[in-house]
Amino acid sequence: MNEDTQTYHIPVLLNESVDGMNLHEKGIYVDVTFGGGGHSREILRRMDDGSRLFGFDQDEDAMQNAPEDKRFTFVRSNFRYLRNFLRYYGVEQADAILADLGVSSHHLDDASRGFSFRFDAPLDMRMNKRAKLTASDVVNTYDESRLADIFYLYGEMKNSRRLASALVKARAQKPIALTGDLIDIVKPYCPKEREKKELAKIFQALRIEVNHEMDALKEMLQAAISVLKPGGRLAVITYHSLEDRMVKNMMKTGNIEGKVEQDFFGNFRAPLRAVGKPIVPNEDEIARNPRSRSAKLRIAEKVENG
Repeated sequence: MNEDTQTYHIPVLLNESVDGMNLHEKGIYVDVTFGGGGHSREILRRMDDGSRLFGFDQDEDAMQNAPEDKRFTFVRSNFRYLRNFLRYYGVEQADAILADLGVSSHHLDDASRGFSFRFDAPLDMRMNKRAKLTASDVVNTYDESRLADIFYLYGEMKNSRRLASALVKARAQKPIALTGDLIDIVKPYCPKEREKKELAKIFQALRIEVNHEMDALKEMLQAAISVLKPGGRLAVITYHSLEDRMVKNMMKTGNIEGKVEQDFFGNFRAPLRAVGKPIVPNEDEIARNPRSRSAKLRIAEKVENG
């Protein structure tokens, strides 16, 4: 793996996730979160000449990491449009789909993108620079109730209403334009012993809202089920309880609510079956890449007639 790719993003659970895809000859594979290309390069390394790999990423910065390989196609798009773009390229079914849902190191370390509370930068947080909504728009235009809902649902903040109220009062004095402005407002509501974790949750909630991440994930998972061949694999790496719960439910029941469905005869119906137990990074990987600490890999296989 080249140095630029490592700098952009260190792939998490690399061997475990690619192993879980169960690669074989003349397969059609999709990496819906291309990013730095670490997972894709490992897939390509293991692929035969008759296989194809599609890499999805909505961020134009990721395009520079695309490998020059005739078996690889870069798709600059949100993964929620997985099925549409595969059809555009003449592909109806895939043998395996991989998703690493974490924010790349590139996004967190690029101060200008506004993803991290470590830098004072414009409140942006857009994964796709062509999108209109920014984090600044959210904190400056959403009403207090809607802001509270975002912090509660996406950040799991127990003091969500107090945070929302503080933001509304502050923006009445002047617009909240920078990450530093936001931090100054919310810091008094973050206990000192948990300050970094609380700030991370606040930034996570805003990022999820700006990028419509939960809606996009739901649509991608539904699309993945529809395009996978029987016996095809879905491997997903999650980093927080919201997305992990959605992935777990989808793999267990075929819907994000986790609602068990039965056929006319009372038989359990689900399009996927879990393959093994969730996999987490070992101590060595966490030591090499602390950002992998919260990662969890789930693998599922599409059942016949699923």
